Amino acid sequence: MSKLKKLFDQNNRWAESIRQKDPDFFQNLSRQQAPEYLWIGCSDSRVPANQIVDLPPGEVFVHRNIANLVVHTDLNCLSVMQFAVDVLKVKHIIVCGHYGCGGIKASLETLEHGLIDNWLRHIKDVNRFHEEKLQGLEFQQKFDRLCELNVQEQVTNVCNTTIVQNAWKRGAELTVHGWIYNIENGILHDLESCQGTNA
Repeated sequence: MSKLKKLFDQNNRWAESIRQKDPDFFQNLSRQQAPEYLWIGCSDSRVPANQIVDLPPGEVFVHRNIANLVVHTDLNCLSVMQFAVDVLKVKHIIVCGHYGCGGIKASLETLEHGLIDNWLRHIKDVNRFHEEKLQGLEFQQKFDRLCELNVQEQVTNVCNTTIVQNAWKRGAELTVHGWIYNIENGILHDLESCQGTNA
């Protein structure tokens, strides 16, 4: 059975290269976690949060799932948000989707995909909520637009959680952002759906 030795070798090389640049990096990193950002993104392997915004480990607290959804019954996502807001005191929650999202595409198909169809139902709801905006669009335009609308809908979902509502009532410095990433050129776009303290 393979033990994925290649990945352990790469890890050793990576850790050594970091220590060469900054001998105290890992010791300092292990002492505290104080990121200003919570990133709620897609599980897609092509969308790595830290790398996209060129921040080192320790600067971004991350939650990822298929199609960057924020569902009010998802205790995993809500627990991450509560820890980020109440314990880490992040100042920004970024919901970041991406063009070409497999979850969004699957939600537009009539095929059955198995268990994931239950998760995709949330995206189908976004499609239904914004049916007028999507009518008449060719498939690629509709696909891209639904990727954007899904992010904006998830920003609303974040803002409507008791976690964020209570933080704002306490006067916490907390802003929620909606971004989309273009895999084809590596560029982020602000979807102008910012809400909160510094909106």
